Amino acid sequence: MADRQDETSNAQWLERRRAAVARGIGHSTTVFTERAENAELWDVEGKRYIDFAGGIAVLNTGHRHPKVMAAVKAQMERFTHTCFQVTLYDSYVELCERLNAMVPISGPVKSALFSTGAEATENAVKIARAATGRSGVIAFTGGFHGRTLVATAMTGKVAPYKKGFGASPAEVFHVPFPAPQFGVTAEDSLKHLRFLFKADIDPERVAAIVIEPVQGEGGFHMAPPELMSGLRRVCDEHGIVLVADEVQTGFGRTGKMFAMEHYDVEPDLMCVAKSLAGGFPLSGVVGRAALMDASEPGGLGGTYAGNPLACAAALAVLDVFEEEGLVERANALGARLKARLEALARSNTALPIAAIRGPGAMVAFDIVRQRGSDEPDAAATKHVVARATELGLILLSCGVNANTIRILTPLTAPDVIVDEGLDRLEAALQA
Repeated sequence: MADRQDETSNAQWLERRRAAVARGIGHSTTVFTERAENAELWDVEGKRYIDFAGGIAVLNTGHRHPKVMAAVKAQMERFTHTCFQVTLYDSYVELCERLNAMVPISGPVKSALFSTGAEATENAVKIARAATGRSGVIAFTGGFHGRTLVATAMTGKVAPYKKGFGASPAEVFHVPFPAPQFGVTAEDSLKHLRFLFKADIDPERVAAIVIEPVQGEGGFHMAPPELMSGLRRVCDEHGIVLVADEVQTGFGRTGKMFAMEHYDVEPDLMCVAKSLAGGFPLSGVVGRAALMDASEPGGLGGTYAGNPLACAAALAVLDVFEEEGLVERANALGARLKARLEALARSNTALPIAAIRGPGAMVAFDIVRQRGSDEPDAAATKHVVARATELGLILLSCGVNANTIRILTPLTAPDVIVDEGLDRLEAALQA
């Protein structure tokens, strides 16, 4: 504790970080957080920031929501860990029951809990393989599914996620994701999928097609309805499991509790994590019971998977969504963000921005070299993120061309805080 108190600046802590922490762990700012509340945080130097990152979409209910904190405190008084595979506990079962009842999947549904988004996507693949007896997996360019081995293979971006790590696991294939900026349509994607079946893998060998309904790291591009319905037809025709990776889109971010509710088709399995537990590490796979039961007992799980503190937090998070109307709040917040961004896009003093997009409060825009063009400006984007930090705004970039700014402010953020953050964003965008 004495060592911690001796350090009073971000720079001092950054020096210690460089000496102690592996270089491969990246960070978008050099801010060391001292405390946080809802949509605000303060660094070790006492500087206040508006949080438009939410721990990368983890804090839809904000930092330290009182109901979440109370639930975790109560659970800590009972026990902190037993491992669900050793002695069971009620909160794990109750959370699975609630998830089963709320996901947009008809018929009997079951869940399995884990700790991280990558664990969820890896286990979805395991479940699909166990259920189908097949091994092939198809994902999409620009997609992000985690940093573990199979999750990295499914991720559709080489740098930095695959660079230097050698060969990826076999039988993982990619189809172009449709987005106007890339000149790719839904029909192009489905056509490429048909080419894949002719050239590289028999569809009868494919266990799963994995897709983010709205790409996160890939740039907040929403899958067109015709792509999702086309994938459902392909999966039904060939007995393939359709997996929706809702790790970033889930729990109200898109203006629905789950992004798949924007479509008229159902997935077979869904991966959830991030905002499920309000900042505590928890993830899950939820899906058709027959698929979820395909694995042998002991084939799924993990020592910390479904930790009781995280389960207690998640149950409180789901209560907060109902009590505070956060799904409806996501739509109102998204409209507020987009209206301000549209005004900024017309400004002659700000850097040129384009392609304002995203359902609900999952909002993003691109920084381009010239107004009216779609030529990406990655250097300007990096500058905007750094300038925003200087101005007291935590902001994240993303996208395959590194020129997308994404906004992931907590859904609980008051309008006055959101507007203050947008003022700082406007200042950061000044040319």
